[in-house]
Amino acid sequence: RCGVSMNTLQEFCNAYPKVSSDYIITGRGSMFLDEERQDVLIKTLPRIPYDAAAGSLTDMVEGVTEYGCERIPVISAFPKYDFTIRVTGRSMEPYYFSGDEVACLRINESQFIQWGRVHVLDTTQGVVIKRIYENGDSIRCASFNPEYPDFNVPKADIRSYNLVVGALRL
Repeated sequence: RCGVSMNTLQEFCNAYPKVSSDYIITGRGSMFLDEERQDVLIKTLPRIPYDAAAGSLTDMVEGVTEYGCERIPVISAFPKYDFTIRVTGRSMEPYYFSGDEVACLRINESQFIQWGRVHVLDTTQGVVIKRIYENGDSIRCASFNPEYPDFNVPKADIRSYNLVVGALRL
C-alpha cells in the first residue's frame, strides 16, 4: 500500500491542474489533460467526515450536511456515485481493508436495493459497511471475514442505504 492520502491527491490536483487525476489514480490515459479540458475546474464530490465501521455498530453519528464534508476530486474510473467514505475495521476483509475509501451511490426509496451486495448504511447507531439481506422488519448485515457474526438492524433505524460502487486503496 502506498502512503498517499486522498487529501494529498486533492492538494496535488489543485497545485497541478493540467495533470489528469485519472492518470494519477489508475495509470491509464494521458498524464496531461487535453487543451480543451485544461481550463475546466476539477469536479468534486463530498467525502463523509465519518468512517464506515467494518465491524459492529457502536458510535452514534449526527446528521451530515454537504457543507460539513470535505470535497475530493471525482474518480471517473468509478461508475456514478454520490460520495466517498473511509472504511475502518477488519470485518469486510479481504475485499475492503481499514483505510480504504469507498465510493457510494445513494439508494432512494423508489430505487431497487441490491440484496447481497455491499452497502454503507447510515443508522441511528452509526455508519456501517456490510453485505445486506432482506429480513422482515430488519436488515441482516453480513461480513466477509468469518470472525464477525451477522447482525440485524431494524429498518426503522436506517436513515439511508448507499450502494458501494468502487473502492480505492492507497
